[in-house]
Amino acid sequence: MSFFRRKKEQAVPKKETETVWIKAPLTGQAVGLAEVPDPAFAEKMMGEGIAIIPEQGKVTAPFDGKIVNLMKSKHAVIIEHASGVQALIHVGVDTVSLKGEGFTAHVQEGDSVTAGQLLLEFDSALIRGRELPDITSIIIPHGLDAVGEITEYPGQVTAGQENVLAVKVN
Repeated sequence: MSFFRRKKEQAVPKKETETVWIKAPLTGQAVGLAEVPDPAFAEKMMGEGIAIIPEQGKVTAPFDGKIVNLMKSKHAVIIEHASGVQALIHVGVDTVSLKGEGFTAHVQEGDSVTAGQLLLEFDSALIRGRELPDITSIIIPHGLDAVGEITEYPGQVTAGQENVLAVKVN
């Protein structure tokens, strides 16, 4: 018989993995990035994500967060969740060439936003009239420590309603 009893090992509670749900920032048809006619997006060089073929020219916040980057030409915005997950919303392909024409920003860098809040408006007819696609990519950029597994949810979506991406937080 031993005078020293071994302490039972304390079970360390396993941390529950958080999931950041990315709501559709536009109304339209959510499709895989392979549908985007730009290799930087289609080949996922910038990150994982999904694209939406828009039915209207309004981009809303996919989650509560902060605007960390608004492109000078207003064709793209990056929003950051409190977990550190970021989402780049990039309207169209080669739309930077429009130099802001046809785009209206309703936010500025540093703004706190809530899910569903209007971020950008764009003129699809003008974009398509310049023979540019208006397909909009929603990208979770490579290199974010907070990002784990990403799941896509394609199909018909309404802005602020359906989830288009689920991002597991590390």
